[in-house]
This record gives sequence, C-alpha cells and structure tokens, in this order.
Amino acid sequence: MTHSPADSPDPVSPEGMTELILRVFRLNGALLAAGDRLVGELGLTSARWQLLGAIADQEEALPVAQLARKMGVTRQAVQRVANELAAEGVIAFRANPRHKRAQLIELTAGGRDLFARSLQLQRPWVAALGQGLTTLQVKEVCATVEVLLAALDRTAPGGAEQ
Repeated sequence: MTHSPADSPDPVSPEGMTELILRVFRLNGALLAAGDRLVGELGLTSARWQLLGAIADQEEALPVAQLARKMGVTRQAVQRVANELAAEGVIAFRANPRHKRAQLIELTAGGRDLFARSLQLQRPWVAALGQGLTTLQVKEVCATVEVLLAALDRTAPGGAEQ
C-alpha cells in the first residue's frame, strides 16, 4: 500500500532526501561498475547491456527516443550506443511505418544470443546480491523508487530531457 507524504506521521526532511539521493548515486555508480566487470568479457559495458535489456524487454520494436524515455537516459546517449551496437551487428535499425526518421531498433540473432549469455552471467550475481534481503524489503524499495520516479516526473527542474 502506497502512502502519500501527507499520510506519513514523520515526513522526510530535505536533509533526509539528500542523504537518500547521495546513496542512490553511490548505488548507481557501484551497479554500473559491477555490471561493466560482469559483462566485460562479452564485449559489453553497462550502457550497452542496459540498452540490450530495454530492447529485449519490449514486445515490439521501439525508436531511440522511446527507449531512452523508458531507460531514463537521454536520446543522444541511446543513439550513440545503438550506433555502436549496430556497427557490430548486435542490433539492427528498420523502417518505422509511423515515422520516417525515427527508425525502430531490434536485436539481431547475434544480439539475442549475446543478451542471453549476459543473463547467464547475471542470474548468479543477482542471486548473491539478494542474499540477506527479504521479498518484502525488495518490494518496499521498488515501491519507494516508483514514488520517487513519479515525483521526479512532476518536479523535474528546467524541463530536463528524459
């Protein structure tokens, strides 16, 4: 059950939010570094792996801008990585019947194989990460992250591209 800040008997202070943000930054950096080490032997980086996962997670091919929004990164960052992966034959661009310039991205057979191999490496790693955590803890963190993402969507300073 999700509660609004008004329902909370102890609303978080700006200092508390700052502490949370700093810890999330640290967690993000640690996850990216660990991901780079985990899939580096496959010729991937965390950025490449994240894009492959985003493409694989979709029921239908999407253009760069939509993938970037789903990933929470800039269109330019996704385009740069997509161009690299396309040059290596991991993904392919195809015509988008809904938009002349916004090509759709899909995994090639080699890309599907590469992503499957990354998941074989990932499964034991995430199992080890999850030791000592309960299902309830993970669900609560996920719910909290969703609340924060929604708040960011409502309050993004300067109309930053997402």
